[in-house]
Amino acid sequence: MKLHLLDRTNLKHSSFSVSHNNYPNFIKIWHYHIELELAFIKKSAGTRFIGDSIEKFTEGEVILIGENLPHMWLNDEIYFQESSGLGAEAVAVHFKKEFLGEGFLLAPEFTMIRDLLEKAKRGIKFLGLDQQVMEDIESLLYLDPFARMVKFIEILNTLAKHDHYEQLASIGYVNSFLKTENKRLHRIYEYVFKNFKKSIQASDVANEIGMNASAFSRFFKRVHRKTFTRYLNEVRIGYACRQLLEDKYNITAIAYESGFNNISNFNRQFKTIMGKSPSIYAQFHAQKLELQI
Repeated sequence: MKLHLLDRTNLKHSSFSVSHNNYPNFIKIWHYHIELELAFIKKSAGTRFIGDSIEKFTEGEVILIGENLPHMWLNDEIYFQESSGLGAEAVAVHFKKEFLGEGFLLAPEFTMIRDLLEKAKRGIKFLGLDQQVMEDIESLLYLDPFARMVKFIEILNTLAKHDHYEQLASIGYVNSFLKTENKRLHRIYEYVFKNFKKSIQASDVANEIGMNASAFSRFFKRVHRKTFTRYLNEVRIGYACRQLLEDKYNITAIAYESGFNNISNFNRQFKTIMGKSPSIYAQFHAQKLELQI
């Protein structure tokens, strides 16, 4: 499957763009762009691909996608039948983090929005949103430029305060480790992403940041609410998913390339984290994408 860079450059010299997509089906292209994207699916159903996340989608969902994160909404087969009478409708906002200037996110009033955009690097699905939020997103299509700007900031603020959400792509899938203001965590992520293909232990990371092993384990579990071993396996499986999605190697080669020293442990960890075996994951991907694009 080929990954496409789409040019979302706004030609109207606005700080961000709002588009209304209303077609028989959504575009069947696995793509990315340098802008963040806020998408409200008003009408449609199918399979949503964001990074290594593959889930069903239905109307009414609101998704925030970070810059350069590959994604696609693929409609069910019936949407491609001329006589179905179905349609795919969505409102999409494309914007850069600095859409209000290089420094606006540094203002204390925008702290929660800044955190929201950081989380968007993995993609965010908002759960249990009020209908008013969807109506506000759709209203961006009809407001004058100033009112549209104010309303968009209000929408971002509402989403930033909403605490019922799911992050979609795995940590291991994103192109670079998650940035953080905590220097110790920054060093942990950097070490893991540089060395996850090797045999590493929690004690190795503890030594890297100057902690003893037991203190490191407690610190890591408190911050991440999971053990370091679980986190490391998620990183490795996220990397393996990318290889499977890009059809680079066979499953055995991917297992060793991802840092696992035997195929049985790879299969077990993959199924625990992804909910399906590597072969089923690859087959599902092939059936839904390669045969249709």
